[in-house]
Amino acid sequence: MDLTDQQWAFLEPTFRPRRRPDGRGRPWIDARAVLNGVLWVLRTGAPWADLPRRYPPYQTCHRRFQCWQRSGRLDRLLQRLAEDLRDRGKIDLSEAFVDATFASAKKGALPSVQPRRGKGTKIMAICDRHGLPLAVHVASASPYEPHLVPATLDARFLRELPPRLIGDRGYDSDLLDAQLRDDYGIEMIAPNRSRRRRTQDGRPLRRYCRRWKIERLFAWFHNSRRLVVRWEYHVENFLGFLQLACAQILLRYL
Repeated sequence: MDLTDQQWAFLEPTFRPRRRPDGRGRPWIDARAVLNGVLWVLRTGAPWADLPRRYPPYQTCHRRFQCWQRSGRLDRLLQRLAEDLRDRGKIDLSEAFVDATFASAKKGALPSVQPRRGKGTKIMAICDRHGLPLAVHVASASPYEPHLVPATLDARFLRELPPRLIGDRGYDSDLLDAQLRDDYGIEMIAPNRSRRRRTQDGRPLRRYCRRWKIERLFAWFHNSRRLVVRWEYHVENFLGFLQLACAQILLRYL
């Protein structure tokens, strides 16, 4: 499904082409048509060369997509979307949830040190209390998820930080707890691992029952078939598709 007029009215300032001051050069192909072509590839997972003829040439869509990602336009788009939803009261930062998923890779990724995982990319995500994306980050499949939490927080769409971050047992780490508390002012809430001997206060864990919202976010990501398997040689392109998937989710709530 292509962008609606309402959605494009919000997106157009971000994707407006930069024209030469002297007015020379080739005329730009319509950015809305190009973006619709990129979103078709994201949604279907099809190769660029299979782009239907109703869209601009696939070379144009591919090249413009890479320019948008490398120039920071997708970062700015997510910031604008998140700020708009925050101002409307549709983003709730009272608590946030963190988790990761694995995308097998056909191109560009390094083999994991965990043999069973094979070659792939780890997708880290943080969502708000409603399950809306607040931050995404991609890395190789090898690092432990707690080690990637600070980098994911640094890639957040809003300047504000949630007071609490909730994760599963994999995020039960004294080092992570101290780092988030000292560097970000965030309380990390995660069930203790089974080998823990210390007792745990169960009151903060009541929030853990809402952790299904981060799982739902990953299910939304998987509706974009291009994120299920990584075909991009350059990790920046895979991140760009992930950012566009986040933008599509946030656009629903405008």
